Amino acid sequence: MKESASSKTAQYMALFRAMETTRSASKRLFADKYAHLFLPPGLKVAARLSHLRAFRKMAENIIHKRIPGAYSSGIARTRLIDELLEEAVGKGARQVMILGAGFDTRGLRLPFLHGMPVIEIDHPNTARYKLSKLRAHHIPKHVRYYQIDFNRQSLDQLGAQHHFDFSLPTAFIWEGVTNYLTEEAIDSTFAFLQRFAAGSHVIFTYVHQEVLDNPAAFTGAEKLLKDVAGLEEKWTFGFDPAALAAYLQRFGFTLIKDLGADEYRALYLNGREKEEGYEFYRVAFARLTENR
Repeated sequence: MKESASSKTAQYMALFRAMETTRSASKRLFADKYAHLFLPPGLKVAARLSHLRAFRKMAENIIHKRIPGAYSSGIARTRLIDELLEEAVGKGARQVMILGAGFDTRGLRLPFLHGMPVIEIDHPNTARYKLSKLRAHHIPKHVRYYQIDFNRQSLDQLGAQHHFDFSLPTAFIWEGVTNYLTEEAIDSTFAFLQRFAAGSHVIFTYVHQEVLDNPAAFTGAEKLLKDVAGLEEKWTFGFDPAALAAYLQRFGFTLIKDLGADEYRALYLNGREKEEGYEFYRVAFARLTENR
C-alpha cells in the first residue's frame, strides 16, 4: 500500500457496498449507510445514482469489464461474512476483532453487535482516513479503533499496549488481507489468534495459490494481478484449498467451511446476476478447538 494513501481496494469494496445499499429493502443483500462516506466525489455520485436501475446496470457492466466478477463476488462475500459472524456470536463469541479493517462498518451497522466489544485494527493511513470520514457521525463506545504498522509493531505488542482480553471467546474477521502478506506474517497472525479462548472463531479470505502460480487458468486474473500491482497492492500469498485444514490444525483451528466465489455468489445471487471471474477468491470459517 502506498505510504501516503488509504487502500484503493478497500475503497472499491466500499463502492460495491454503497451501490448495493441503493437497492430496495426487499432485494438488497445488506444495507451499509456508511459506505459512501469513504468514496471520492465521482464515485460517491455514481453510488447515489445507482438507485436508478439503468444506471446501476451500466455501472455494473463497466466494473465487470475492468475486474470480472469483482462486484458480484464482493457483495455476496459481504453477506456471507455477516452471516458467519452472526453464527460465531450465536456460538458464544463475546467480542469481535477485525484485522485489517479497511472500510468495514459491521460494528456500526449490524444490530447483533450493538453493545458487544468490537476492536478494529488497521494500518495508520487507512485508519486515520476512515475516522476522519466518520467523525461527523456518532461512533458508539463499543467500537474501538487501533492502528498498527506491521513494520514497527506486532499484534502481540498491540495486545499488551491495549490490554486485550484473551480469555474471551472472540470472533475474528480477516477480510481482504492475507493475499498481501508473507507466509511468515500469516503464521504469526494465526499464532496470535490461538492465544484467545477456545471456542473463538476466525472468518478470513484468501486466494487460491494457483492464481499466483498460473493466473491464466482463471478468468480475468492476469489483468487483475497487474492492476493491483500498479496500485502498489501486489498479491503475494495464497493457500492451496486442499491443504488449508491441515494448516489450520497446526494452530488449533478446525476448518468448518471453505467456499469459493462461485459458491457464495450462488448462495445469494442465484437468478439475479450471472458473472464469471473471481472464482479464486475464497472465504474460510474455522473454530479454535484448543489454545496454547
